[in-house]
Amino acid sequence: MKKVILIGVLVLGAIGAITAYLVYNKPHKNMEKAAADIALEAETLFTAYKTDEQAADAQYLDKVVQVSGTVKGVSQEGGKTSVTLDSGDQMSGVVCELDELTKHPRTDFQVGEQVTFKGMCTGFLLDVVLVRCVEVQ
Repeated sequence: MKKVILIGVLVLGAIGAITAYLVYNKPHKNMEKAAADIALEAETLFTAYKTDEQAADAQYLDKVVQVSGTVKGVSQEGGKTSVTLDSGDQMSGVVCELDELTKHPRTDFQVGEQVTFKGMCTGFLLDVVLVRCVEVQ
């Protein structure tokens, strides 16, 4: 009886370890080739989250969102480039973190420039955040 329980525990442990390994090493979606689930302006996306965060999460969270707007600011920290698009709100915006897995033709965006990015929406903190972004030409 003890052997059966021991074998069962070992089998469950092996299944758990294999599952964790496969999930951890799951390949990332190629954002350059990914089709956008929805395309909209930065102000529209921000307003949707500011008005009703739960409804906006249902519509945009974990989806590929293409967002267009005016560059409000650019920051580079630890090799990561983030571009903040104007949302019409002085304190907040739509932050587009450039994809580290993609070679970008440029990272020198200018304040006031019109740009379009495509990335995964991760929700709303003080800003709406899109990660793994690539510029759409």
